Amino acid sequence: IRTEELVNYFSYDYPKPTGSDPVKITMESGACPWNTNHRLVRIGLKAKEIPTDNLPASNLVFLIDVSGSMWGANRLDLVKSSLKLLVNNLRDKDKVAIVTYAGSAGVKLEPTPGSDKQKIREAIDELTAGGSTAGGAGILLAYKIAKKNLISNGNNRIILCSDGDFNVGVSSAEGLEQLIEKERKSGVFLTVLGYGMGNYKDKKIQVLAEKGNGNHAYIDNLQEANRVLVGEFGATLHTVAKDVKLQVEFNPSQVQAYRLVGYESRLLKDEDFNNDAKDAGDMGAGHTVTAFYEVIPTGVKNEYVGKIDDLKYQKKQKTATSVNDSNELLTVKLRYKTPDGNTSKKIEQALTDSKNNRVSADFRFAAAVAMFGQLLRDSEFKGNANYDKVISLAKTGLENDEKGYKREFIRLAETAKGI
Repeated sequence: IRTEELVNYFSYDYPKPTGSDPVKITMESGACPWNTNHRLVRIGLKAKEIPTDNLPASNLVFLIDVSGSMWGANRLDLVKSSLKLLVNNLRDKDKVAIVTYAGSAGVKLEPTPGSDKQKIREAIDELTAGGSTAGGAGILLAYKIAKKNLISNGNNRIILCSDGDFNVGVSSAEGLEQLIEKERKSGVFLTVLGYGMGNYKDKKIQVLAEKGNGNHAYIDNLQEANRVLVGEFGATLHTVAKDVKLQVEFNPSQVQAYRLVGYESRLLKDEDFNNDAKDAGDMGAGHTVTAFYEVIPTGVKNEYVGKIDDLKYQKKQKTATSVNDSNELLTVKLRYKTPDGNTSKKIEQALTDSKNNRVSADFRFAAAVAMFGQLLRDSEFKGNANYDKVISLAKTGLENDEKGYKREFIRLAETAKGI
């Protein structure tokens, strides 16, 4: 259970960037619903939106796992239906190639213009599952074709569809990571779509997406495919800012302890924030990212900040003090690179805590989802969270729900409570 993925499944109504930066930071704070002595800070990022017609030309390589483990209605059959949805969105200036891999890797469709939809659909229809899984070889071949047909200033991307069960050639998570990190420098981005249940190898899929200038989504039905590949077409397939990193500095005169909710696999060392060689997450057109920090204000008694015996040979360190008596709670620093850039740019923004609980409907809903994730994980920090609180809080945040996903979440939480 990755709490940040639950929170970021939903779209929130963040203000759009207006200046030259492709990303805008929004922040708000309120009472923490699972521990009301603490404060909860929501940091939201919104990437600039680009109308589909204005998106740059795409050079797409569909990399499709056709091994035996992909046989079945919610695997290869669903991959084929998903990709046909995507083909409907292609323009004349876009190109698509199809690479398949089972026991070995091969080219199923040479690069074909988006206008030739019938030819692309026929190649998709002909896919059948069988054999072992040479994932590493498929990835290498897909990058080779993508690089050969590279569109400068375009969207060069591999779309990998798999259950993650690589078992031939480079198949360990570490080996795949090294392979992807090497190929990442080519200017080709990676979208990983996960399919199947039962033997779904989530860890490998996440490693590929995180290390390969990419993103990933799990698709279990056609409605979900439509959401990812049609409804969020730009956010899924067109990067506007890469290697997006956040560093949050808390004011010690206001904060005695803090924790990031979720993102366990995404943490950076402090020194990596300024290191432009260090890979980080990417943001697509119109994409939003949400992060929560639970904060213990100074002076609040709690069981989390440990008590340590005085040291025998060293003087006890004084508590950190602020340089000034600022009433700012924290400062967020954000670094990003343009999709074809190697040098990062920095944005900085401070938050002063309102000390009240006048928060937006989006804040309340996202906090309910974060609480739900912590209950599922049985987190040691879940405080007095319970499913009734999740459901009642989520119901106060149902604005902007034209697709019904937020109401679907409430039904899911009610089911979890019943179990």
